[in-house]
Amino acid sequence: MFEPITQRRYLVPFKAARLPQQITDVLVIGGGVAGLRSAIASAENGAETLILTKDTIDQSNTWYAQGGIAAVLQPLDSIESHVRDTEIVGVGLCDDKAVRIVVEEGPKRVLELLQWGAHFDKKPDKPNELAFGLEGGHSFARIIHAYGDATGKELAQTLIRTVRSYESVRISEKSFVVDLITDNGPSASLGTGKCLGALAMIDGSLNVIWARQTILASGGAGQLYRESTNPKIATADGHAMAYRAGAILKDMEMVQFHPTTLYVAGSSRALITEAVRGEGAHLVDRNGYRFMKDYHPDLELAPRDVVSRAIVEQIRKTHFSHVYLDVRHLPTQQFRERFPQLAQLVDQFDIDVSKDLIPIHPATHYMIGGVEVDEMGRSSLDGLYAVGEASCSGLHGANRLASNSLLEGLAFGARAGADAAQRAKINRIDFPQNLEQRIPPSNKTELDVPDIKSSLRSVMWRNVGIERTADRLAETREIIAFWSRYVMDKSFLATTLGLETAMAGWELQNMLTACYLITAAAITRTESRGTHYRLDFPNRDDAHWLKHVSWQRPEETPRIQGLVPSP
Repeated sequence: MFEPITQRRYLVPFKAARLPQQITDVLVIGGGVAGLRSAIASAENGAETLILTKDTIDQSNTWYAQGGIAAVLQPLDSIESHVRDTEIVGVGLCDDKAVRIVVEEGPKRVLELLQWGAHFDKKPDKPNELAFGLEGGHSFARIIHAYGDATGKELAQTLIRTVRSYESVRISEKSFVVDLITDNGPSASLGTGKCLGALAMIDGSLNVIWARQTILASGGAGQLYRESTNPKIATADGHAMAYRAGAILKDMEMVQFHPTTLYVAGSSRALITEAVRGEGAHLVDRNGYRFMKDYHPDLELAPRDVVSRAIVEQIRKTHFSHVYLDVRHLPTQQFRERFPQLAQLVDQFDIDVSKDLIPIHPATHYMIGGVEVDEMGRSSLDGLYAVGEASCSGLHGANRLASNSLLEGLAFGARAGADAAQRAKINRIDFPQNLEQRIPPSNKTELDVPDIKSSLRSVMWRNVGIERTADRLAETREIIAFWSRYVMDKSFLATTLGLETAMAGWELQNMLTACYLITAAAITRTESRGTHYRLDFPNRDDAHWLKHVSWQRPEETPRIQGLVPSP
């Protein structure tokens, strides 16, 4: 049924000897927090490093992150408290080792940013003169922000500035990575090969990038869904290319939905940071009723999955299209100074926060599942690391705790970059210049790529979103299988179609692959846990499902990994 996806190895035919070639010690795919921190660590350890970014380096989920960075930096806070908060929100699927790595190393990574010139919000009487905020799921105010709600931008600018200070780091922007290269060939058994770099479109030409070690930091998958906080580039390219190369992917059913995005007809969904609720904003329905007291004792500061489902249920109860964020009781000038980006956003729609409610609705936000990695970020495929949203480190379990994502990118990025650089020094291999991939021409009908993209995003939002059922998931699998027969058999060649059209085709092939994995995993997990909510299996089932669902090409059946200790 899914052979077009499970059997596809490369998206384009190529002959390495005839293509432009580059060689580097460490290749970093992606320019968000995880990729940039990896590149810094790689350069610090003496490796020649190449960063490839799909768009310009300022286009990443990191850049647009409004939330903060969680770190234990105050005397009354504790590592154990942050670990406990993370594992409670992760509802049984967190890897305790990964959690402790990130939480314990997090403070060092944050202090490093200060040394590199990051400007975080200040409060003179606090440690390092930093201002700390509270967000959902945290038992202590440990979240630091920059310029109110522009933490991601400040973090990205700091890391970009630091990366550019290293002569050993090259950055190639607007470079679309099509596939990872492995030495096992298209017909050899998978899981035993080695990653040797990547195929990438650079300056309009297909290039072979030979790398002694490769770090996948390609970001998230928000564009798989109609409603999303993610930029247009977040099309799960890294997840799909790692799957084609034979790496194991895990927890793909776990997609996090952010409860609060601005809901104005005709406009794109703009994130409204969780910190607004942390500052005291209320959620109310069309009748002005503060409904979160009906769903969770922590009210608006309940975990994101709880708040998102509560909003969906309240929308259903009130027969309306959305709910509202109420900040009218907060001091207006103080609110505008604390959240300048949000203030500018609502001004564009003539929303006066002193007297008007802010219309909001949940949207897809963060991909928890990804390439399975160990404590150094190494994947199951030799030579390939994965960090950030492209990875599944075990930190988040079934639901990500607010402001842990930037922290993960910093901690695992530093680890992966250093380890990759060390391995590159002893990995002096001869690259197979004769590597070749042939793909027979398709004899099937051409389909409209933009139309399928739009339809795919809509069906994922309806059927594989905040609420799921077996019949809707099965229907989605059938739809994906049908489209795949007419899309996955194609080779979208820039030489004949033009670069823009070819890239749209590659993105769609990646999206279909990732949607297949998410949907198949969601069908497999017959319980509700964290971000994965089944209306037909509404209860958490620890007796049968304290387990992970993982996938490896070309198998169509998942691997159910053994019991995970409950925190």
